[in-house]
Parts: sequence; C-alpha cells; structure tokens
Amino acid sequence: MTITLRTPRLTLRRWREDDLEPMAAINADPEVMRWIGDGSVQDRDLTATRIAAWEREWEEQGIGLFAAELRADGRLAGFVGLSVPHFLPEVLPAVEIGWRLGRPFWGRGLATEGARAVLDFALRNRGLARIVSIHAVGNDASERVMRKLGMRCERETRHPVLGTPLRVHVLEARL
Repeated sequence: MTITLRTPRLTLRRWREDDLEPMAAINADPEVMRWIGDGSVQDRDLTATRIAAWEREWEEQGIGLFAAELRADGRLAGFVGLSVPHFLPEVLPAVEIGWRLGRPFWGRGLATEGARAVLDFALRNRGLARIVSIHAVGNDASERVMRKLGMRCERETRHPVLGTPLRVHVLEARL
C-alpha cells in the first residue's frame, strides 16, 4: 500500500533504504531521545529494526509512521504517523499519533503541520473516531503540538515498566 501525504513543507511517505542513515542519526541524538522511553539513544541496527517494524505495521494494519521529508530539499526530518501504543495497555484499543524530528527541524512548526495531515488521513481515510497521543510529563514541546491539534488531556498515568509520569491526550471526531 503506497500512501503519500503532502503539506506545504513536507512529504509524508513510506520508508526507503536511504532513510536509514539520517533516521539513525536522529535516534543517536540524546536530546531527541530524551523523552522517548528511558531516554536511551538508538544505534543504526536498532533503527533498521524499527523502520522494518514500521513498514510491517503499514502492511498488516494499514497505518504506520510516515517518513517526513522536507519538500524543499528532500532531507529526512524524522517521522510523523500512527501506531498502536502497545506499551500502555490501559489505553487500548487505541491508535496513537506521534512524531520524532531531528533537532535542526525543531521550532519550525513541522511536527504540527505533519500531524495535522496525519490526523486528516486518520479521520477521513481510516475512519478512526478517536486518536490518542502520549507524552512524558515535562516534554512541553510535544504537549504544545497536541494542544495545537485540538487534543485535550484525558488522563495522567505512569509508564507501566519505567514508572515515569505520562499524559494521555485525546481527540475525538465529531460525528
């Protein structure tokens, strides 16, 4: 299944082999990974495993994480997309919207721009009526994106393995 979304500044597309190196560089940045899981960076091999899993999710579930490419120059900025948040069983069944961008792409509104396109895709093309987004408490930048998307905080909880505080935001479609 080939799905491509375009925004004024981004092309959201499926993953290619040449995405591995730039995504591995993003995942190796401690500042990028600060709020992800236990904050550990990910090496090239783990990034390759993750990209393969994201591609399988597309094939098996019809949703996934899009590679986010700058339209102006074709650079990979990171990802924006949909996934099932298996790590937090208390919110299941659910589909989560999420993003991860490299530091050079922070503060430019790209996460919000990409996420708006993905939300539209989720609601119109996948018929999802409810989308969640989960962030570690303290990750104010991600929470700001969630609020810009019109999401509201539904609950505070803790990561079931790490014990870190989390916030779950939700957007429910108006039928």
